[in-house]
Amino acid sequence: MKTRKPAGLAVAAVLSAVLLGGCEGLQPTAPADSQPTSTDGANAPSSSSISLAAVPDSMVLAPGAKKTLPYGDGVTYHSSAPDVVTVGSNGELSVSSQAKVGSTATVTVEYQGERKDVTITVKPSLAATVTMVNGIPTVTNPDDLVVVVNKERALPADYVPPRLVEPNVPFTFSGKAEKRLLREEAARALEELFAKAKQDGIQLYGVSGYRSYQTQKGLFEGYVKTQGAEHANRYSAQPGKSEHQTGLAIDVAGTDPSTLLEEPFADTREGKWLAEHCAEFGFIIRYLKGKEEITGYAYEPWHIRYVGKEVAKEIMSSGVTLEEYFQDSGQVQAR
Repeated sequence: MKTRKPAGLAVAAVLSAVLLGGCEGLQPTAPADSQPTSTDGANAPSSSSISLAAVPDSMVLAPGAKKTLPYGDGVTYHSSAPDVVTVGSNGELSVSSQAKVGSTATVTVEYQGERKDVTITVKPSLAATVTMVNGIPTVTNPDDLVVVVNKERALPADYVPPRLVEPNVPFTFSGKAEKRLLREEAARALEELFAKAKQDGIQLYGVSGYRSYQTQKGLFEGYVKTQGAEHANRYSAQPGKSEHQTGLAIDVAGTDPSTLLEEPFADTREGKWLAEHCAEFGFIIRYLKGKEEITGYAYEPWHIRYVGKEVAKEIMSSGVTLEEYFQDSGQVQAR
């Protein structure tokens, strides 16, 4: 049981506190756990902590991705291509979900008289464009001009490319056939490529363009029967795993029939011209020499694949495969 102090003593204690500490001695104290309430922007870096040296020279981001640059009072941003990348006042980059693979934008960051340009390249990660269908890794972007189809990435079995047309170029055979067809974008580009070759004194011929799933199935099974499974897997594609089914690939030939679909085609005038100029029209040599372990297929200097001019020039100038082109791709960031 607590004992109560006499009233006189309590009054004396109060007067003593006033005399010793002044009026402040009577001020109520704040609870120990009370803290100032945070306000919007409290987590933003202070102006003194902003350094443009922390801003990268370049970034690779997927369509729909978001990334935040350093921000604070006095920092401004500008995008050279708002249809590809926008940037908010808080430094958040937003890549359009409709941005084409290979498209670029330059984001300029300025602060206190300093300036930094950041080149943004749009690429999805390969992992983000494939899903399992009946136990088979199947691409989710079959209509994309830069879709990667290989032994590990199949097209849907019922896939038929949009807008298949016949390019106005000479072929090594006569008569109508599905292998004369290409997607319209690739067909128009092939016409320009063949026309330029002719101006340079080079005669090229189309050999085989689009192949349906069923056509590829028949070809592959024929190779297995006549030359064995190992040879078939090295030089041909299983049904659903052929680039020809995309309508974006075509085999071409020159005037020497002995090099038709043979490696020595690379050493002919036609083969050399094709390797040097195909990227100008949006094509790449798809299966490069020494890259068999990456592409899964033997060297084919006659097999060209349409990917668009920007991507083609980057791939051919750097000597990489289509698979390697995507190695530095970024995932879409979750919000």
